[in-house]
Parts: sequence; structure tokens; C-alpha cells
Amino acid sequence: MNINFEYDDVKASNRLEIMAAKKLEKLFDKYDFIVRADVFFKTENTSERETGMLCNIRLSAPGPRLFTESSMASFEASIAKSVDDLERQLQRRKAKMRAR
Repeated sequence: MNINFEYDDVKASNRLEIMAAKKLEKLFDKYDFIVRADVFFKTENTSERETGMLCNIRLSAPGPRLFTESSMASFEASIAKSVDDLERQLQRRKAKMRAR
């Protein structure tokens, strides 16, 4: 499993990396065709309190890359939402792979 972390206007955080790695590890275990993950953390100026902390995750797997982006009030919530979105995308990808 290979996970790369990038920060844009955000201080690097071991806590965020560990949390993201644990959640992604579950996906790697369930879907063995995943090659690697790129996780991007970024803050954005927004007028809403519920958004502003961005977490983008890009997965390399057979076929087109999978990508998700979420903006929530905290990075922890953004990571959780992004991983949930990827889970749905991976379920669809696996179903297509079985159909072939």
C-alpha cells in the first residue's frame, strides 16, 4: 500500500495522516486491486461554517483513476466523507470488473 500526502496552505499533521491511513487501509484490504492513494489537504475561504476544510483523495486502480473531494467543517469529517464516496465508487468498479 502506498499513500502520498500533500498539504496546500495547511500544516502537516501526523494525526490526520494516521486517521486517513486507517480508513484507506480498510479500502485496500477490501479491494485488493487498488495500487496507491494520493491524499490532498487544503483550506479554502468560505462564508459557511460547515465547509472550508478540503480533503481530496485520488486512487490509482485498473481503469480510470477514482477521485473524490469533500469540504466539511473539519478535516476529520472531510476524510470520512471522501472515503465513503470512494467506497461507493469502488463497489461500482468491482461490479463492472466482475461483469466482464
